Amino acid sequence: MGRLHFLKEKKFYLNLLIILVLCGILLWITFRLLDKYTRHDKVYTMPDFVGQDYNQVKHDYSKDFHFILIDSVYPKGQQPGSIYQQDPLPGSKIKKGRNVYAIIVAVTPEKTIMPNLKNLSLREALGRLESSGLDVERLDYQTYSYRNNVIDQYYEGQPIQEGTELVKGSKIVLKVGFGQDRMRAKVPNLIGKPASETKRLLNLLGLNLGEEVFEDNDSIQYMCVRRMSPGPSSGSVLAGTAIDVWYHSSRTLDFKKEMDELLHEDSLTNLPQLIIDTITDTITESIETTDFEYEDEF
Repeated sequence: MGRLHFLKEKKFYLNLLIILVLCGILLWITFRLLDKYTRHDKVYTMPDFVGQDYNQVKHDYSKDFHFILIDSVYPKGQQPGSIYQQDPLPGSKIKKGRNVYAIIVAVTPEKTIMPNLKNLSLREALGRLESSGLDVERLDYQTYSYRNNVIDQYYEGQPIQEGTELVKGSKIVLKVGFGQDRMRAKVPNLIGKPASETKRLLNLLGLNLGEEVFEDNDSIQYMCVRRMSPGPSSGSVLAGTAIDVWYHSSRTLDFKKEMDELLHEDSLTNLPQLIIDTITDTITESIETTDFEYEDEF
């Protein structure tokens, strides 16, 4: 008999078939267990938790994700205890049950110390307030011999002393001097500027932010100035004047076209006043230059 005589026996093929079937069954069971363990093909879209209360989110989604708190921050205008940042990012494709790392807005407000702004120039005072984490409520211009110098600082209607502890983001009223000629400020062109920059730009020029109107419900990061009153072609106004602004989303409006149209309309309306202001500013600058040169001769 040859060595391969078993190939002619039915028993061999029957055993081979049984082995193949058993191997197939074992492979199927293995892959099913792997699918269950790795959640293969079960992909979810990561929800957006930013701005929501951390404890509430953790409670509502405890069966879906494992939340890990890694840090807390003190951003302005955010709800304490809310999620400030998350990883994975919203919209990411993830598997159920994975870790979600969160940074929240601190529940206990961060404190800062009130600096001494008296007798500083407005620009320097604004810089010190910003570095201390404080904000300007408004500029209150008063009669004072030194132009654009800070006379006093107020918090909640009362004078506030240097070294007083305040919550970061507190709003301070600055009493500022007009100067001998009752200082005027040129109205800037804010059309198209982000909402986050509007107040700071106005304050640097000696103006206040008036009423804010949001024309749509988009996120604040997309909001830009669509219209302002007084407009950018109004010339100059008395220092401390409040400028009202209207915001619109940059994702739904062509701001270049809008700015061209508004500037054209505004310039036609305010042309006479603009001419008067230009002449006044020119005469004032001429007098100041003449006085300076006269003093230098001595």
